[in-house]
Amino acid sequence: MSSLLIVNAGSSSLKFAVYNLPLAEGAQAVFRGQVDGIGADARFFVKDASGDRCHDQELPKGPDLEAEHQAGLDALLDWLDAQKLTLAAVGHRVVHGGANFAAPLRIDASNIEELEKLVPLAPLHQPHNLRPMRTLMRRLPDVPQVACFDTAFHRTQPAIAETFAIPRAITAEGVKRYGFHGSSYEYIARQLPGVIGPRADGAVVVAHLGNGASMCALRERKAVGSSMGFTAVDGLMMGTRTGLLDPGVMLYLMDTRGWGSKELTNLIYKQSGLLGVSGISQDMRTLQESDAPEAKEAIELFCYRAARELGSLAVAAGGLDAIVFTGGIGENSPAVRAGILAHLGFFGVSMDAEANNTRGRLRIDKSDSRVALAVIPTDEEWMIAHHAQRLLG
Repeated sequence: MSSLLIVNAGSSSLKFAVYNLPLAEGAQAVFRGQVDGIGADARFFVKDASGDRCHDQELPKGPDLEAEHQAGLDALLDWLDAQKLTLAAVGHRVVHGGANFAAPLRIDASNIEELEKLVPLAPLHQPHNLRPMRTLMRRLPDVPQVACFDTAFHRTQPAIAETFAIPRAITAEGVKRYGFHGSSYEYIARQLPGVIGPRADGAVVVAHLGNGASMCALRERKAVGSSMGFTAVDGLMMGTRTGLLDPGVMLYLMDTRGWGSKELTNLIYKQSGLLGVSGISQDMRTLQESDAPEAKEAIELFCYRAARELGSLAVAAGGLDAIVFTGGIGENSPAVRAGILAHLGFFGVSMDAEANNTRGRLRIDKSDSRVALAVIPTDEEWMIAHHAQRLLG
């Protein structure tokens, strides 16, 4: 039986899934796993279809982050070789497609070079998205590869939602709002009718909350607005990213501290968010277990900023018929969901506390809530697999 490998390479992890072909709607991966803790204590583990861990491997510390990413990828490919799987194709998540890549794409050397030019727009992710493509071209040159872009789902946004108030000549260069986490939002959009019924085609805001966090406004299950913009740092407070930040703060730091692009990049991508505010951790689970007032303040700010952003996206959606939570935090933290919804009572939001403390795909609104509330676990890997199968026939 042929298999389809999906690679989702992030800034500090490399997730993967293996599906049997042909791929059916809702099909479960036969294997899932990840290389976690890159840059710290990296481990490679795999779970089978039943969720049992069937492989667990500690990876050695490398001389730099790039080497550790490559070591994790090599460990994955060596493990796949040992399983004697027949790979029909590989699908990749790519964070930024820029202005030119708006649909799934079969990968070759020339378009990898084009995607390389977009690295400055997603410096934490794009290099790691592209590295597995090159490695697989060397090791498995006859296996076709497909790229799916986080930005593609958001191309249905109206022009006004994409435009910054900057000179038109700069906008014409492609400096506009793109939006990210597109594979996640596309998957959730497919699931909406089965969870919230007729409201699925109304005004819906989906909150993808994790170490990277964003929100997307939907109308008729198409994107009409996003919290993220030109890069994946805008909008919500995240694990280590600032989210929305007055550009004057950066000008101030340039003038008073002599900071350049390197220092500012570290500030907005790596030193801020939950980590920066708490001074403890970027991991929401760690902060929720902490008694430190700084941890509590970081969580409260995360929830407040999310509620503020959600309110603005209700304008983009033209109302608010439903709120959907997904992503690592959105799916697994009842306290964060409750903290965000506590700010939104004026919308007619009424949460069922008992349902909110339940795990899985479910509704968490009370019967008298004017807004449907739901938790839907996302599956970006299945969405990428679906596109790869369609593109390659």
